[in-house]
Amino acid sequence: MAAQEIENGTTWGKELWDQYDNLATHTQKGIDFFERFGNFIRDRSAIEVEYALKLRRLVKNYQPKKSKEDEENEFSTLIAFKNVLKEVADLAGQREVVAENLQNQVLQGIMLLSKILREERKKALTQGAGLTQSLHTQIGTLDRAKRSYEKAFREAEKAIESYHKADADFHLSRADVEKQRVNMNIRNSQSEDAKSEYANQLQITNKQQQQHYQIALPEVFNKLQELDEKRTRGMKEFIKRAADVEYEVSPIIARCLEGMVKAADSINEKDDSMIVIEKYQSGFQPPGDIPFEDLSKPDPDAANNSQTHNSSTGLNHMTGKGTTKDKLKKRVGIFGIFTGNKEDFSDLPPTQRRKKLTAKVQELQQKVAQEQAASDGLMKMKGVYEANSMLGDPRTVEEQLNESVNRLDRLRHELLRYQKLLEQANNQTLIQHSPQSNRVIQNGQRSSRHSNGSSNHENSHEDNGEDHPDDAGSLSSSASPESGLGTSHTSLPGSGQGSTNEQPMNEEYYEADAPLGTCRALYPFDATSEGSIPMSEGEELQVIEVDQGDGWTRVRRYSSKGWEEGFVPTSYIECTLYA
Repeated sequence: MAAQEIENGTTWGKELWDQYDNLATHTQKGIDFFERFGNFIRDRSAIEVEYALKLRRLVKNYQPKKSKEDEENEFSTLIAFKNVLKEVADLAGQREVVAENLQNQVLQGIMLLSKILREERKKALTQGAGLTQSLHTQIGTLDRAKRSYEKAFREAEKAIESYHKADADFHLSRADVEKQRVNMNIRNSQSEDAKSEYANQLQITNKQQQQHYQIALPEVFNKLQELDEKRTRGMKEFIKRAADVEYEVSPIIARCLEGMVKAADSINEKDDSMIVIEKYQSGFQPPGDIPFEDLSKPDPDAANNSQTHNSSTGLNHMTGKGTTKDKLKKRVGIFGIFTGNKEDFSDLPPTQRRKKLTAKVQELQQKVAQEQAASDGLMKMKGVYEANSMLGDPRTVEEQLNESVNRLDRLRHELLRYQKLLEQANNQTLIQHSPQSNRVIQNGQRSSRHSNGSSNHENSHEDNGEDHPDDAGSLSSSASPESGLGTSHTSLPGSGQGSTNEQPMNEEYYEADAPLGTCRALYPFDATSEGSIPMSEGEELQVIEVDQGDGWTRVRRYSSKGWEEGFVPTSYIECTLYA
């Protein structure tokens, strides 16, 4: 095709003889675009591989679990779905074939042709640059010869003028006139020599320039045209080859789709219904009519059945340890305060506070590590810029580095603060395990409302249905900090809405609620949550429910407002229980 175009006269060498720079740029862009097409094929191949991998993972994840019972009585839907999975796995295999062929048959060819084109372009441009440099050198020689001729011509004219003046001057001797004549002849001779040199260089330059623009440089441009057309043909061939890769697997993909349709057609709802009947049919006859029971005639069996029914109903109504479901909800509602609102989590119970502080310390440590890594990276970048200023200005990194160092200092300061808070919280934990806090242990077990002989009292609560505090006591262990339940004392039993420390209790209410012992406050406590009550150091209170494992003890005291009841941290008090 290039030869035909040369014959027709439509060549780069003839039509674009003065566009050396533009042709160099055009061929470079063409090769870059060709390589970009190669990158497209590479990325597409990677997508095909990833797609095949995800299809195989999908088939694996949704593969039905094998069961002996299912194999004996498989539903048509299950069989069809298994066949669909097989076809999808085959589709994944074909996508892998497409990816492999794209890499081997298309991508490798593109990379090889691109390398050849770059080498040919470099060779052609080097040749063109050499020709251009040679022509410029000859033009420079011509310019120097012309300047020499101009200088010699002016000096010869000046010498002739001087001779004529000397010859006309009668005051000069013949020797002086002869001297001027000799000088004139010398200058004329030099002028003629410079003229001859200039004419010679002009002839050489014109010949070389004609050779350059009509033969040598057009050959270079035709080479660039040839390699550019080779790139264009390669683009065309490789696009077709990529499509052929898809064509080659399309029959197999079509068979896979036909297999899916065949699997769908194999589903039979009637056969599946029969399988259900065969799988679950018992063979028993439906029950007959229920006979009429005449209650006017005594029937011992009916009475026993009624008692049994009532007993089971009662058991279903009660939860563990005789606590009703309604009172279970109330007890759970009491412990809903494990959501700290303060920055240092001081409004949380000790265990929850330690958890929050530990999480905060770990979060800050991670942030410090990330910021330190970023700062180290900026330091390395600054060092590289300082070593080689061509890569960048170190001052542009210095401002970012200062900001990173300031952030790192703030994070370290905050981390140190929370580490100290965590250390204080851990030290406070030691108080919970001191001999004073262990005074509530009796006979090797923690005492409770239900371990001091009050089972009859519980039964009386169940009989009269009143909402007494010890009905909720059995749920204390489920509201421990480890269980994730909070201690929001929003609904104390028998107190209605709001905190019990704001409403005086009736003394008659506590006649049936005998205290389990007394306690003394080791530390002052500010009630920051609803349902808890404040206490001052050394204050004496009555224990009405011991710690059930949640870190809180229910106490009461008598004040000018009457009886007040609420929860205080177990680690803040020293308990003395009645024998």
